[in-house]
Amino acid sequence: MDTASNKLIQYLTEAHALEQGLTRELQAQILVTPSGRYRSALESHHDQTREQARRLRERLDELGAGRSLLKTGLGLAQNVAGQALAVGRTPLALVRGGSAEEKVLKNAKDSCVAEALEIATYEALERLAERLDDKKTARLAAQLRDQEQKMLDTVRGLLPELTDAVVDSEVHGKEVYDPAETGAGQLVREAGRGARKSTQRASQRAKGTARQARRVPGVAQAEGEVRGAVASADDLAIADYDSLTAEQINERLGDLSQMELAKVDGYERRNQDRTTVTGRVSSLRGDEPWTGYDEMNADEITKRLSDGDDDQAREVREYEQRHKNRSGVLQAAERQAVTA
Repeated sequence: MDTASNKLIQYLTEAHALEQGLTRELQAQILVTPSGRYRSALESHHDQTREQARRLRERLDELGAGRSLLKTGLGLAQNVAGQALAVGRTPLALVRGGSAEEKVLKNAKDSCVAEALEIATYEALERLAERLDDKKTARLAAQLRDQEQKMLDTVRGLLPELTDAVVDSEVHGKEVYDPAETGAGQLVREAGRGARKSTQRASQRAKGTARQARRVPGVAQAEGEVRGAVASADDLAIADYDSLTAEQINERLGDLSQMELAKVDGYERRNQDRTTVTGRVSSLRGDEPWTGYDEMNADEITKRLSDGDDDQAREVREYEQRHKNRSGVLQAAERQAVTA
């Protein structure tokens, strides 16, 4: 590729990495935010952010970058500031100090910073594309910049309301924050409904409800963030975690689900914070081929593939190669890619 193409791909990759990191930040915020206008804005923007990441990835493919570029983690390396903002701060959205109302307000202020970074990213990308006569990329950058500006305006407009909640709670002693109405509280309530049945049926229902809940976009990773922020080594999917070297841990990470990876990420950052481990976790974390993929066995995935298309088969192949690398799933994905 020539210098112009490489530079466009670099900027697009940085933007894509930023959107992926901020998706996780939004997931974490949703879990600790009660229902209301701010939570609704977060949920809507979470879906929008996932779509933005998809559009950026699509444009990278059109420019010949291929998804192998993203797979190598180049986008993460080139966008250290953005990833540090989103990924490194995510556990803080869950356990930072102060009252619950104060946490929500601080998270909203952090969201303003994140949106400003995205706006600047897209302004630079738009200008670069215009200078290099890439009208399609310039239009995409302008569209995404406008979306981020609307979100920034929305959050800033809600700051007075969120600040009033802090005053009502901490100064006037009013009950404002309802843990039962947070994203996490609603998940717990859903899971608890099955527990009022008979013991055997309750166990089955609770497992099924939890599995269904994790099929909601982003819930599995966000649930892992919550657990990882307060977990002990015994809670992790890797046995004897604290006695293992970074190299030994990295060898086991590929077998973990997105939720389990999020737990390791939160635990590692809170304790030893080894960059070799957190970097490897970051390279593995990302969207599943479809919501609930990590909860499915090989037979279920193979059956689902038969109803998909070439793009889905490619996503499964690349995700599976980075993670469990099951031969049956890879073969099914190859067959579907050929016949689709």
